[in-house]
Amino acid sequence: MIEGVPYEVRIFAVNAIGSSRPSEPSKAFTPLAVTSEPTMLVVDDITDTTVTVKWRPPETIGAAGLDGYLVEYCIEGTDDWVVSNKELTEKTKFTITGLTPGTRILVRVKAINAAGASTPRTLQHHVMVKEIIEPPKIRVPRHLKQTYTRRVGEAVNLVVPFMGKPRPKVNWLKEGQPIEPTHVNIRNTDCDSIIFIRKAERSHSGKYEMTVQVENHVDTAILDIQVVDLPGPPHSVTIEDVWGGNVALVWTPPKDNGNAPITGYTIQKADKKTMEWFTCIEHYHRACITITELVVGNEYFFRIFAENMCGLSETATQSKQSALIVKEGMQVKTHEFTDHDFMEAPKFTQPLINTFAIAGYNATLNCSVRANPKAKVVWMKNKITILDDPRYRMFSNQGVCTLEIRKPSPYDGGMYTCKAVNDLGEAQVDCKLEIKGGFTFFELMQRGVPLHLIDKYMNEKVVEPQK
Repeated sequence: MIEGVPYEVRIFAVNAIGSSRPSEPSKAFTPLAVTSEPTMLVVDDITDTTVTVKWRPPETIGAAGLDGYLVEYCIEGTDDWVVSNKELTEKTKFTITGLTPGTRILVRVKAINAAGASTPRTLQHHVMVKEIIEPPKIRVPRHLKQTYTRRVGEAVNLVVPFMGKPRPKVNWLKEGQPIEPTHVNIRNTDCDSIIFIRKAERSHSGKYEMTVQVENHVDTAILDIQVVDLPGPPHSVTIEDVWGGNVALVWTPPKDNGNAPITGYTIQKADKKTMEWFTCIEHYHRACITITELVVGNEYFFRIFAENMCGLSETATQSKQSALIVKEGMQVKTHEFTDHDFMEAPKFTQPLINTFAIAGYNATLNCSVRANPKAKVVWMKNKITILDDPRYRMFSNQGVCTLEIRKPSPYDGGMYTCKAVNDLGEAQVDCKLEIKGGFTFFELMQRGVPLHLIDKYMNEKVVEPQK
């Protein structure tokens, strides 16, 4: 028969002659089958008196459906299976209770439906009924890893989760001392600890140490709680100086900062005639200031508020004396200056550069020198000083030295030197000048070149091609 399909039955009588007529059909019925066994049975938790198991539903349930599960256990050394749940459980997790510590049990689970109980699913190994020790671990929330700040009068409600088996023992200390229950309310559960303060006071500020312990295993966390309030007023507001329309004020920070850093000051002024206060500046960070643009002829008092993250101090500190703004003549304060010694030996800032020139075209050599007092400049060719020679012109302007060679000939080539001299020393630079192109004998005669030099030049000119 096929499960879940309705059937009717009728009967025939049979003898040697043949079959009789069939009987009346029976009422319709549907064949049912039990489910397959539950799957993935495992141990979920163990204590000294309980064992918790969990499993997955059967892979095949069938037409009869699933009414629930039956959990049984057998103590090692016996063959008796004890039913744990008097009533079927529809959940796939069950805790067996009332066990004796130290016993070993085997657990099995059956799926139950209208057709009966399925084949049981049994644990592969016996389970020891014994508490599993899990070392404690405090999981401090991220916002509590830094200083936790609250204002006076606000509520403090902190939840700190932790882990551990069996249930850890939780202990709190403040600054190393036990916490008074009348000041701080602490409530512990199996998985977290709650510290609650209905109305925070500055005395609640401090470091709170939380300790969780399982047997010899301990974990500790420290919470830094800071309860802040408005600061006190500054001290010793003093008028240090008055000039023109300006007043210089100095003061000292407040002794009571409200348990929070001072973030600034608010400075106010009041005319002595009206004593109406007006704000000059807010959120000022230093402990001294110059108030400007005060009216000539008026007399002023000043007061200062301190400020922190909670706001301004409830009161301000006023200057004991007033500042009278009077018109004054201008006073020029002269400063003493020391003369700087600018004396310097000659130093060339731009040297001469090796170069060439075309015969018959003017050529110039340039360099620059720095010196104090002004240096005397001397030009030399091949270590011989150039004096009153019409073929050369020498210039010196703002330290720039120039030598102009008018229509040079090959004879004018050679090593040129510029020398600067003053009382503190001397300096010189050199360069090589090469003349390209040449002149004839008669052109050299017209330029006034001595005969012995012309002969030397002409001989060198004849020898060069042979080389």
